[in-house]
Amino acid sequence: MHITRPSEPPAREALSSAIVPKSRRDPRLDFFRGLGMLIILTAHIPDNTWILWIPARFGFSDATEMFVFLSGMASAIAFGRVFDRDGFARGTGRVARRVWQIYWIHVAVFVVIAALAAAAGTRPGGESYIVELNLPHFFADPMGLLPRFLVLAYVPNYFDILPMYLVILALMPAMILAERLHKALPFVLMAAIWGLTQAHLLDLPAEPWSDRSWFFDPFGWQLLFYLGFFLMRRTLPAPGFSRALIVLAALFVLATVPFAYYRILEASPFFGGWAQALAPLTDKTHFGILRLVHFLALAYLAVQLVGPGGARLQGAAVTVISKVGQQTLAVFVSGMVTAQLLGMALDHTGRDPFTVAAANLAGFGVLVVVAYAVAWFKGMPARTAGTPAPESA
Repeated sequence: MHITRPSEPPAREALSSAIVPKSRRDPRLDFFRGLGMLIILTAHIPDNTWILWIPARFGFSDATEMFVFLSGMASAIAFGRVFDRDGFARGTGRVARRVWQIYWIHVAVFVVIAALAAAAGTRPGGESYIVELNLPHFFADPMGLLPRFLVLAYVPNYFDILPMYLVILALMPAMILAERLHKALPFVLMAAIWGLTQAHLLDLPAEPWSDRSWFFDPFGWQLLFYLGFFLMRRTLPAPGFSRALIVLAALFVLATVPFAYYRILEASPFFGGWAQALAPLTDKTHFGILRLVHFLALAYLAVQLVGPGGARLQGAAVTVISKVGQQTLAVFVSGMVTAQLLGMALDHTGRDPFTVAAANLAGFGVLVVVAYAVAWFKGMPARTAGTPAPESA
């Protein structure tokens, strides 16, 4: 997509205008975030055969990249404009409040899912749900691990995306300050942090009984988040339409398929060997560079596919998916719980094509209902006529 800069308005006005007008949401942002939420739900349902058809099976990047990149773009609208309009202190306070909210959501989600696993007990075959979620240590020593969990020194695998996100958000004041000092400085800072991560110098411990680090290293993934952030702020110019870029992006995406598609890897020692050799560059934990290149190629193709400003995003399905994308935090945490419930249900019904399809579609339905319900609650007036306004928080 090609963005033309307005002719030198006042600095604050220019920064607050971003890529999309204030009066209209960018349909591409909402649609692709919603699509990402549906894919993430599919990936989280235990032993779900539909995961054989999600993007992660055909390339280096997956829906996580979509979620993180678009969250960066959305944050440029939600928080970047506060920094520009109300000043650095108020912007920092707004970010701190959001980090605080996400922290307690993370705690609540862990408690709910851990309680659910404990209540569910075992699968029909005898396998423990607590073991499958890698929580035996927690239930064996809750007094010892709960303090570590609360300071993010204990981060079980299934519960690692929100901690990653809150650490990335906490970096925002530093990134904004770097941008104000020099337009190129935040990119130097992003690259330096990412480089230290590739050398395993910023690994965060995930549990005290092993050397396992966080599965999603925030210092690696911040690179993608802030690329989206500064793209939306126009600090990073967006590439325009180019047939050459389309061809290069398409060729790269197609070339990665043999190194990611499981049937090819199983059948071909050549591609299997090369996939292992490329593993440091496709590493999901530290966000390897080939994941970035693959995602950017896909993103460029997607932008061209939906047309200027998302003009081709039309129809009822687009409307529903976009609504899901407008409420990603509520949808995501609801999806984490829903995925576990659906997995438990499938353990009892069996996983034939019909029941698996029913479970996935039911999960999609839950996310849609949550999105519309949250939007309805957000749309309610803060107070009715004649009711005194509540004191500000």
